[in-house]
Amino acid sequence: MNKIAFIFPGQGSQACGMGLDLYNNFQSAKSIYNIADSILNKKISDICFNGPDDELKKTINAQSAIVTTSIAAMSAFKELYPDIKPSLTLGHSLGEYCALYTAGVMTLDVTIKAIQKRSELMDEATKTTKGTMAAILGAKIEDIEESIKEASGLGLVQIANYNDPTQIVITGEIEAVNRAGELIKEKGARKVVPLAVSGGFHSKLMDSARDSFVDFVKTLELNDALIPVITNTDAQLTTSAEDFRIKMPNQINSSVMWYQSIQNAITNGVDTFIEFGNGRVLAGLNRKISSEIKTYNVSDTTTLKSVAEELMVGV
Repeated sequence: MNKIAFIFPGQGSQACGMGLDLYNNFQSAKSIYNIADSILNKKISDICFNGPDDELKKTINAQSAIVTTSIAAMSAFKELYPDIKPSLTLGHSLGEYCALYTAGVMTLDVTIKAIQKRSELMDEATKTTKGTMAAILGAKIEDIEESIKEASGLGLVQIANYNDPTQIVITGEIEAVNRAGELIKEKGARKVVPLAVSGGFHSKLMDSARDSFVDFVKTLELNDALIPVITNTDAQLTTSAEDFRIKMPNQINSSVMWYQSIQNAITNGVDTFIEFGNGRVLAGLNRKISSEIKTYNVSDTTTLKSVAEELMVGV
């Protein structure tokens, strides 16, 4: 029997048309979109299905669109295959909120409200700070850290995401990030890719968003997790509601420890990961982290059934 983890992608995984097949074919998925539309007081479903792309990419829409679509995909999967259950769950940045929902830490209403507040605060922070991000491919971590230190004289720059052993994302003030990228390239990085983002996410430029979110999270009803959630900020298995209350705000301005989190899941016996939501971003990262695991994606009816059929073999 496979030991399974449910995983969820973050911002950047969105694409116009996502979730429409699930909406049309599964009552559970349709219900998720309808509830999200009602809570958000806007047609996030229409933005998911029809865009336009510029509207979907806005932080204020992208975060709730991605969370809604990922939860809809998981709900459709559970509707057809309730016996396939995860031993633990985790999500990349924004996706962590889907993991919290999966583990019973938050109801759907609370999850949608929390992600809407998070996106509003992060969007506000980008209006008062000028930041950017860049993906570093094929560089040694020591070279990245040394380059960040050298470039820090020009402004704030730090590591945003430890995505896989060959991909690190840096974040911070524009001039400092650009200079760090140049230095890392000089030290032998295979590629430095500027990211089309509106701010320096997962950095101290998000301190104002983090501080405001602390007060908001105090008002939320959180439960102890029914299954462990591996949290981004420390890559540790977490179940305590009060621990989540601390970690949720801290995640906004801290590094995402993704490959460390996947390695911890593997250490805890997980050999199969199911990524719920649009695209296959996490499946790609997981291939670089370990060749011993399998990662499937559920984004529509076809992928849902093919994943379930393969996992059900021998059950």
